[in-house]
Amino acid sequence: MIHTFNRTALFLSCAAIAFPAAAEETGSQGEQTVFESGPIMETQGEDILVTGEILQSSAVNSVKTPTPIIDIPQSLTITTEEEILERGITSIGQIVDYTPGVNTSQGEGHRDAIVFRGVRSTADFFIDGVRDDVQYYRGLYNLEQVEILRGPNALLFGRGGTGGVLNRVTKKGALSETFAGGQVAVDTFGEFSVQGDFNFSTSESAAFRLNASYESLNNHRDFYDGDRIGINPTARFALGEDTIVDLSYEYANHERFIDRGIVTGDDGRPVEALQDVVFGDPENNFLDLEAHLLRANLQHNFSDNWKGVVTAFYGDYDKVYSNFFANDYDPATNQVELDGYIDTTERENLILSGNLIGEFETGSLGHTLLVGGEFISTSSDQDRFNTRFDTSVTDVANGVSDPFFGDARTDRAIFDATRPLDLRGNIGLLADGRTTNKTFSDLNDFTQVEVDVFSLYIQDEIELTDWLNVVIGGRFDSFDIEVLNVPASDLRSRKDEEFSPRGGIIIKPQENISIYASYSESFLPRSGEQFANINGNNDALDPNTFTNLEAGVKWDFTTGLSLTAAIFEIEQSSPQVDDNDAGQLVVVDSTIQGFELQVQGQVMPGWSVSAGYSFLDGEQVDQTGPTGLRPRELPENMFSIWNQVEVTDRFGIGLGLTHQDESFINNGNSATLPAYTRIDASAYYDVSDNFRVQVNLENLTDTLYFPNSHSTHQASVGAPINARFAISGRF
Repeated sequence: MIHTFNRTALFLSCAAIAFPAAAEETGSQGEQTVFESGPIMETQGEDILVTGEILQSSAVNSVKTPTPIIDIPQSLTITTEEEILERGITSIGQIVDYTPGVNTSQGEGHRDAIVFRGVRSTADFFIDGVRDDVQYYRGLYNLEQVEILRGPNALLFGRGGTGGVLNRVTKKGALSETFAGGQVAVDTFGEFSVQGDFNFSTSESAAFRLNASYESLNNHRDFYDGDRIGINPTARFALGEDTIVDLSYEYANHERFIDRGIVTGDDGRPVEALQDVVFGDPENNFLDLEAHLLRANLQHNFSDNWKGVVTAFYGDYDKVYSNFFANDYDPATNQVELDGYIDTTERENLILSGNLIGEFETGSLGHTLLVGGEFISTSSDQDRFNTRFDTSVTDVANGVSDPFFGDARTDRAIFDATRPLDLRGNIGLLADGRTTNKTFSDLNDFTQVEVDVFSLYIQDEIELTDWLNVVIGGRFDSFDIEVLNVPASDLRSRKDEEFSPRGGIIIKPQENISIYASYSESFLPRSGEQFANINGNNDALDPNTFTNLEAGVKWDFTTGLSLTAAIFEIEQSSPQVDDNDAGQLVVVDSTIQGFELQVQGQVMPGWSVSAGYSFLDGEQVDQTGPTGLRPRELPENMFSIWNQVEVTDRFGIGLGLTHQDESFINNGNSATLPAYTRIDASAYYDVSDNFRVQVNLENLTDTLYFPNSHSTHQASVGAPINARFAISGRF
């Protein structure tokens, strides 16, 4: 059953939260404005100065205009470098754990995967506002902040962005400064990391910065290990007072064991008795990624009111991942069916974009205008080879068919679900006592893809009065794809041309309060996030389209504490081949709706808090209408809170909690990811002005939990209680 609610009433109740409290204040804030993410901002002429002891971001890089966060008509969360260090965060997933409206998906153990408001994505990732769509785990060592925007974002980001996007903002060279910093850390699993940040400024017009990181990976699961290297030299040049050039090269090398979790039982829940079993091959479950990323950015101020930005990005990615995983499980015999494959991707991305930003007035109206264009050229080769066992899952010679696992096939094999599995390298011992040899020899697919995307967009933020702003804009995308199915010599192509509008209204009863409503659209071509899927009838199908309605309140308290509340509805329209007439197409609509609440900032001097709550609801729909089934990976309630307290000038502690309701692992609603609550903590001590020691504790209550999944028999096992010790310094 869908839990329905009156969106208008909820929106008005959100507004009611703000208005009475605002009415209690007398006078205006004068020249002081507190932006959503926490800091007190003082305006002096045309400059903005950040004050206060806790440094947090006052602007979101990905919106491309100098818009205060309080005036952006959509939900967003910013996690700063300081928060990443204080909380001991080492992955994108740990940031998501403390962000409302989003949750993690397993990503098959080899990639970041986020569920933005009920929409799973492996490609809605950006770096400095530029698309970063290859499937891999992204490092945090070279970041100023991580921005998570919710709702469709096609105007600024193009295709995808259906439920939200994640943008990483990298560190740039700092002019007129020379400093060095770094961190060394080790945890109780034996994972070790070291990272450094070095900035050299040769003059007021040139700076060179190097961020580098090495991680020796380990965790609580058998066989898990790996290494990750990141090296990112950058340079910044001031070509006069009005022009800045940033150049960057990043090298990423990542190797790790792939773990796709454990099986579910007859009750559809993870089998806790098998929590320590790794359903894989110690030698053939691995990821190997090497990437070379080049970025260049030119910013030029034509005048006090007009600015131009040109960006170029080139990425060369070489990735292979190999894995065995549980495909089925029989609780009666405690036997598991394993499947496996090896997959390679070689991709090159070239992205060129340009933006012109202007602030001007026409009569009594103030404008912040954004005009831009983007060109993307992608070349991607990918192939997959399935496993072949020299024995089958049934005795073919005797014509026996297994009553649980089904007919004989040579790409799968049945093993006893014990620790460890009798599988290593090319040899395994089957549940029936036979020895099996395996190879990756069955070609599943081999495609070569060429994609060209051309985009134009325009957006105007109009200040109608001191208390009323509107945002209006749109984006045109031409998406041209050509896919060669190499084994079949089948060349298919498709060109989609889509217009994505955006509109918003912001009411400001006071400078520190915004009440907004927004509408936006996005689309995703039927070739999918990774391009290869236009076989069958997909090359005849129009893109999936997404519309988003959102209304909310943003209120910045004068004490530096901010509140945001939003209700939203995402509707997906998916053209499909008619079930009864293959020559006809029908459009199937489905809806996800929800509510978010977020509080961030200083409760009082020395005590900062970040808390979020989200309610998500939806129902699957097919050609016959609502099915009564809930979309997978859609927890109804999620809640998180992190408290950071400065006990003394040198000593501080942190305490956090994250909770996620149960959700369905699969669309058939036959497998369930149980609800969980995890408690985390931290403590630091500043030995001197230059050195800090800290400890971060995860899962203080040593709870057994399953944070995410990929499919029915692939539920990730959360880590038991563990600690990470770090020494940080800056000179």
